[in-house]
Amino acid sequence: MTLRKPQFDESFREQFEELLRWRRDVRSFLSDPIDAQLLEHLIGLASLAPSVGYSQPWRFVLVESPECRESIRANFEHCNREALNSYSGEKAQLYASLKLAGLRDAENTHRGSRLGRITMPETLEYSAVLAVYSLWLAACTYGLGLGWVSILDPVEVNRGLNVPVDWKLIAYLCMAYPKEDHSSPELLRHGWEQTLPLRQVMVKR
Repeated sequence: MTLRKPQFDESFREQFEELLRWRRDVRSFLSDPIDAQLLEHLIGLASLAPSVGYSQPWRFVLVESPECRESIRANFEHCNREALNSYSGEKAQLYASLKLAGLRDAENTHRGSRLGRITMPETLEYSAVLAVYSLWLAACTYGLGLGWVSILDPVEVNRGLNVPVDWKLIAYLCMAYPKEDHSSPELLRHGWEQTLPLRQVMVKR
């Protein structure tokens, strides 16, 4: 049986553009729980992401225990204090005023027989990042927000979550229903950075 390829019309393209524009790195969440079946469905969608050599290198660790969450929070607080010390003046004040926090995990894998990554082994990590972004977009379609926490010591994260030592932290993400929605990035709204014009990110050769 030959499956019929779906046709994506103008309405779908407009909605997809809106999805990309409204995807945010969320910092403030509601306490409403996420349905377990929905979470499993979202991880399934994230696993449709492309991967080098079909290696599927992502591993999603659901951090549920209070002890594990506390170890991550302590890790973040320590790293955040060190990061604050690297700024001075107005930049330091702005950094201190921002709420910086987010959560999930990915591992190293030998699947795919190294196809496509002998000369560029970092493509394994890129593949895991694509899964994170796929999860992010899928979550948005259900009204969920994600926050990416990058101010962490990855070695301590592995130790705190008791995962294999050869697993590499790609993203620690918080997922929940956001308290508020914005069509522009928080760091743009607070004046931390400006959106680059297209001419600065597109190069022709």
